[in-house]
Amino acid sequence: MTQADLILKVATQLFAALGYDGTSTRQIAEAAGLNIATVNYHVGGKRELYLAVMERAHRAEKAALDSALDRLPGDDPVAAIHRMADDYLDFCVDNPEVPALWMHRWLSDASDITELERQYVKPLLTAVTTALRPAVEAGLISREADLEYTVWTVIWSVHGFAKGGVLDGEGRRRAGGDRAALRRFRAHLHLSLHRTLGLPGDPR
Repeated sequence: MTQADLILKVATQLFAALGYDGTSTRQIAEAAGLNIATVNYHVGGKRELYLAVMERAHRAEKAALDSALDRLPGDDPVAAIHRMADDYLDFCVDNPEVPALWMHRWLSDASDITELERQYVKPLLTAVTTALRPAVEAGLISREADLEYTVWTVIWSVHGFAKGGVLDGEGRRRAGGDRAALRRFRAHLHLSLHRTLGLPGDPR
């Protein structure tokens, strides 16, 4: 692993845990076992490093989404819609730093960096809603369904589960690493999506 890759990895972990506003370049340098001058040499200042982290997170998320969208057209579009939800859930569970980074932004972290939602989030949201519209025209998705808000609802709930999990009977957090919790959340996600979109058949 190069020093630049190490810096990005450590910065991703710290930004995901503490947010942009709660992380300093010195913390990143110390966690990487480097000095600030080396960090600045490889990636620039804190803002440049944050932008590089968010770009890398976006590329990973986009690759997963593109793969899911490529499978959407087919003989069973209802099953493909559910597979797309599964793919997104699996991506967020496998890469919890990505939802964590975006959730910090939901709480106005790095509020002076305003272009990321327009640059990264909006195109992905548009890609998903556009891909779902043929199913509306075919009568598979209810015309009363709000596609954009449905996609946002999936994002909010999946990010919340991947980052925060749910509380069990003992008050302990259970998230993607807990097989039973993941299985239960996945079933709930499918049922909610199926009913919200008015899809035909039984999702269970």
